[in-house]
Amino acid sequence: MDAFIGKYSPYIYAILRIVTGLMFAMYGSQKLFGIQGNKPPISLASLMGFGGLIEFAGGLMIALGLLASYAAFITSGEMAVAYFMLHASPGFLPLVNHGELAVLYCFLFFYIAAQGSGIWSVDVLLDRTKVRSAIHT
Repeated sequence: MDAFIGKYSPYIYAILRIVTGLMFAMYGSQKLFGIQGNKPPISLASLMGFGGLIEFAGGLMIALGLLASYAAFITSGEMAVAYFMLHASPGFLPLVNHGELAVLYCFLFFYIAAQGSGIWSVDVLLDRTKVRSAIHT
């Protein structure tokens, strides 16, 4: 039996994609521009700066639905690398090493990479034939 709100799943997925992308872009804007926190901007020539660039650009692309599958695949990989480089050394379990957000973003972006942009996206605006398949899947 389908969930009682199953008929709204394309719209709920679009909201999930948009909110997740915007939230992730905020992490990047914090690193790149020093906004939303008291920290100064990080140099682009550093590993954290490159990560901030991926987070900002990838998050916006995911939120807008612009090549969201590719952007989400890259950001999923970034979160996997972040988990193992920054969190896993004190202990492997996310609750022990405070890496739960990295793991959650990693798998959420992996799901978005598999699903694609869906409705309410720039990709749909650029190719009107996707509208029917996005709404009726």
